[in-house]
Amino acid sequence: MHPSVQFSTARRLARLPLALGLLLAVAALGAWSAPDAGAVEPAADWIDLVDAPNRMLFDAPSSNDGVPLVHALNYLNSWNAAGVPDADVDAVVSLYGATTFHGLDDAMWERYGLGEVMGESDLSGTPFTTNPWRTAPHFDGAALPPASIEALSGRGATFLLCNNALTYFAGKVAAARGLDADAVYADMQAHILPDVTLVPAMVVALDRAQQAGISYHRQ
Repeated sequence: MHPSVQFSTARRLARLPLALGLLLAVAALGAWSAPDAGAVEPAADWIDLVDAPNRMLFDAPSSNDGVPLVHALNYLNSWNAAGVPDADVDAVVSLYGATTFHGLDDAMWERYGLGEVMGESDLSGTPFTTNPWRTAPHFDGAALPPASIEALSGRGATFLLCNNALTYFAGKVAAARGLDADAVYADMQAHILPDVTLVPAMVVALDRAQQAGISYHRQ
């Protein structure tokens, strides 16, 4: 992309409400790379751990009222109903775009007002000050703890967080709050949920999943 086009795009996004800008910026990420993103490597290669006979990746760039988590839960439960145990089922959920911050702990949601940033509120209409996906995501007007990141991870599900997206959106939050972008990114990186694996780039993770023969479910 020509530098002048990149600058123009960034300037237009900066004028948008932050939650809307986060959603629209998803499309721009394909042409943008985070500084030193390739240096981020998980302790163990996530794809080697996704080795069950039945495997599906739930590609979730949008929270969509918790639907990605509900689909992952339904996938596990449906195989269970057919007599297949969790040990033989792997669900993988991608976190990037509008779901990037769902990979962070409650401290980040409170400190940076991420519920307000994402336009996500509890049943009373108050912006979340804790990560709703961690223990009790809301779906169809009610909390659904079995679909939470902690509950699904306990059944063997894998959650991937894109470092490119985290770097980019940390910068957007920093700009909106008048903070240093590198400091906000470092803070957020230090507060990734223990059940979430940071990967350098989701586009590469999706490609690797495809090459490994993992089924794909767009959310």
